Amino acid sequence: MSLLRTTRCVLRKRNSVAHFHLSPAWWAARKVLQQFKLADIGEGITECEVIKWNVSPQSSVSAFDPLCEVQSDKASVEITSPFDGTVKEILVQEGHVAKVGDSLCVIETDEDASEHSDAPTSASPADQEQRHDASNPAAGSEDPRVARRPHPLDPNNPPAPTPKAPAPQGTVNGTPRADVLALPAVRHLARHRGVDIALLAPGSGTNGRVERADVERYLARQQSTGEQPSPIAQPPPAAEDVVVELGRTRYGMWKAMEKSLEIPHFGYTTSLDLTALHKILPILNANIPQHYLPPSQEQSSPPLVSASSFFPVPQVHAPPASGSYDKLTYLPILLKTLSKAMHSWPLFRSSITPGSVSDGQKPTLTIRPNSDICVALSTPTGLYTPTVRAVDKHSVYSLASTLRHFAHLGRQVPNALTPAELPRRGGTLTVSNIGAIGAGEGAMPLLVPGGGVAIVALGRARWTWDVERGDGAGERRLKMGVSWAADHRVVEGAELAAFVETWRGYVEQPERMIAEGV
Repeated sequence: MSLLRTTRCVLRKRNSVAHFHLSPAWWAARKVLQQFKLADIGEGITECEVIKWNVSPQSSVSAFDPLCEVQSDKASVEITSPFDGTVKEILVQEGHVAKVGDSLCVIETDEDASEHSDAPTSASPADQEQRHDASNPAAGSEDPRVARRPHPLDPNNPPAPTPKAPAPQGTVNGTPRADVLALPAVRHLARHRGVDIALLAPGSGTNGRVERADVERYLARQQSTGEQPSPIAQPPPAAEDVVVELGRTRYGMWKAMEKSLEIPHFGYTTSLDLTALHKILPILNANIPQHYLPPSQEQSSPPLVSASSFFPVPQVHAPPASGSYDKLTYLPILLKTLSKAMHSWPLFRSSITPGSVSDGQKPTLTIRPNSDICVALSTPTGLYTPTVRAVDKHSVYSLASTLRHFAHLGRQVPNALTPAELPRRGGTLTVSNIGAIGAGEGAMPLLVPGGGVAIVALGRARWTWDVERGDGAGERRLKMGVSWAADHRVVEGAELAAFVETWRGYVEQPERMIAEGV
């Protein structure tokens, strides 16, 4: 009998211990495991690479503590903890990619911290068994602790029923929203509560960073005054496509460029030394004939000695007022030297007459007696190529006046160029002075049927250090790049190269033109 009484006492003690562990106080201190998932951190972002973890297993974290840093294809974002607890396991290692919705880590939290979770994971199988055993705790027991407000970034926390404001864009009070310093969690909280974060800048944090406390103070102030949160400015309406019909000139360029594909091009690129031209340019500018100068610079009184005192001097044909100028550029001199090279090479004074396959006629070349050169002219209405006829008959001063007059007519709206400047029979060479606009090193000019046998693009003149003068010492020279394209059906590559070298001789030694009578 004494043995039976002893056994009953032991059983009573075990029952009392079991009831002690299943008390309401134990229930309030239970632990659960929360899997923290990668939330949608931006529009169009489906995955991110974990580039840095700020915690390790068994590390204690609080809400809003930085957990890790992830990198998307748009930016890097710092992910903060939505729970107070202990990091139990890191599921995605540094350098690995996680998709939106994947679990990043496991955090052990208190039961009350996860009371809003949909599917918490228990701390251990033993806890699951004890929870089943304690499904009916003592009546009247209450948890004395106040329920914690859920973290706004908790993926298991359903959003508030209030409508979600659109992502802030633009500026508020001159402050760009993109320039407001704030952690992603604070930005999310502000959007979640309908607060424009730009209104809180500068914040109370370091360097004016907006903190969570700034958002809460703003909300508390509005609740105390009864004001509604300031609405977030709506983004401007998206711009719509505008259909623009090609004008007559640009449509003509469209068709001409399509026809340029019919011509096999041969390219040649080199540079010219303009140092000698640079030295004589001030002399030429100082001796511009009177009738080319603007009216404001004409002589107000007649000279003391006149050449017409003995015999009347023939009247000089005055250019139009739009052709007046007071300063020369390199372009008219380059055109003049180019005309000299064209006289040495009749091929480049030739125009092509296509043959007829049906009639058995072969194409022919027509050699002109003069050097006709087209000049590319960019205007408000499109690209034109007016022709300077008989360049070899012009002086440098006359060429400068003609070019200025062409530019004046081209700038008019509507365009004032006439068939006199745009004859049906254009030039045999075309010059495009792209160096006046851009500073490129080269170009690929294109020929069109009827546009001559070659075209050249003139680059910008630059001062360079030339060490190829023969003595090895080097010197400062003014160089200009030129890019040629020729019709390879009639111009051989060697012929184009030799022609350019002839032109170089006149450009780099302009004194030759004096001996040849210009």
